[in-house]
Amino acid sequence: AHTESTKERATLSEQIRMLTDTSARMTTETSNLTRALKGEAQTQGAWGEMILGSILERSGLRAGEEYVVQQSHATDDGQRVRPDVVINLPGGQKIVVDSKLSLVAFDSYVNAETDAERALALARHLTSMRSHIRTLAGKEYHSAAGGQLDYVIMFVPIEGALAVALQGEPGLTGFAVENSVAIATPTTLMIALRTVANVWQVERRNRNAEAIAARAGQLYDKLVGFIEDMTTLGNRLVQARTSYDDAMGKLSSGRGNLVRQVEQLKGLGARTSKSLPAGLLDDGDGEGLPAPETAELQATHSEGDCT
Repeated sequence: AHTESTKERATLSEQIRMLTDTSARMTTETSNLTRALKGEAQTQGAWGEMILGSILERSGLRAGEEYVVQQSHATDDGQRVRPDVVINLPGGQKIVVDSKLSLVAFDSYVNAETDAERALALARHLTSMRSHIRTLAGKEYHSAAGGQLDYVIMFVPIEGALAVALQGEPGLTGFAVENSVAIATPTTLMIALRTVANVWQVERRNRNAEAIAARAGQLYDKLVGFIEDMTTLGNRLVQARTSYDDAMGKLSSGRGNLVRQVEQLKGLGARTSKSLPAGLLDDGDGEGLPAPETAELQATHSEGDCT
């Protein structure tokens, strides 16, 4: 019993140690998130970019083709701007998304203990949002990126941050529109990006249809050319057959063909070591030089007459 109790105490101690380590890590991560929300602007911006990147990954758009991240562009006055995300649309249009909104005042609003503190935090939150809208309007992200759309999407990574701001100032979205800025939360941005992804799918299908039509036209033209070549070849074969038949007629058929005449020369005593094929001899019509027998009879009569 003592041995088992010792083992159980050792196991319990190990579990308590692991729980302590886990709690410490969670505390560290919570502190990091708290600092991100409370005032470290660079860290807070990275957190907003992380949320935006997660939405882009689930939107169905392809990185590097249908959207680019942190790409630097030159403005008309020579300055450099680097939008968080530039979304490409068919036809060369572009949508610029910015995620650098500060949520420090919103955190103060959420953690306020009194109504007075909450009201002051809300006022600071509204001031921060209006200030960021003016900043985006002055940077001219859309013209620097070469987009035809004259507005920038201001991404608010927390739905409640926009909801609270609209409760305090319902005309905030109108103020943003006047400054060529559209406000989007994770939900609305996801809907917009999914719509863009569907547009790209339709565009790719249209491009494929155009490529298929072009390929079909090339295939049809190639078939027409092939048929023309085969027709020409057929005509040439007919002409060759006609020329062949004419040549063979002169050689082995018809009146005074060459085969019959040379065969008669052989019969008259021409010295040869080979014979013509029987098929060629059968094609002859017997015309041409006199037969060997007739020639011999004529020679005999001629000798008699001389005698």
